[in-house]
Amino acid sequence: MLIRLCKIALVATVAVFFCLVAIENVTDYGANWVFVQHVLAMDTVFPGNTLKWRAITDERIAAAAYWLIIGWEILTAVTLTLASVVLLAACRDAGRFAQAKPLAVLGLTFGLLLYGLGFTTIGGEWFMMWQSTTWNSLDSSARFTLLNGLVLLVLLLPEG
Repeated sequence: MLIRLCKIALVATVAVFFCLVAIENVTDYGANWVFVQHVLAMDTVFPGNTLKWRAITDERIAAAAYWLIIGWEILTAVTLTLASVVLLAACRDAGRFAQAKPLAVLGLTFGLLLYGLGFTTIGGEWFMMWQSTTWNSLDSSARFTLLNGLVLLVLLLPEG
């Protein structure tokens, strides 16, 4: 049971992380709004970049993209919080615990998609965020992807 409690603690840690990220983006909307605008506008990529045709400068589209990110963070936070509760309720029985894991797997996958697909692939490569010295979150995206991925791996390890 100790190993199951450790797994629950790790899932709950990621849940708390996403709760904080979502709350911060809603209550301090402007802090990351500027970041999203600059990444989408590609205004700090290398001069003469021939891929700047991908830039999105329409404020309404940028705001929709930002709200999509915030909504995804909220969805991930809610899913992982619920998964933590469900796992905790099932922790005394190995069979029930195994049956409770898919919700946590779903929430952790949501987190991996946000940072792996959203920030690293779309932001980093499509919008060339890696070229910006100012508006570049690839290091933090890598940390968050690593956190989600490691917790997912630990969760899926058998409790033999």
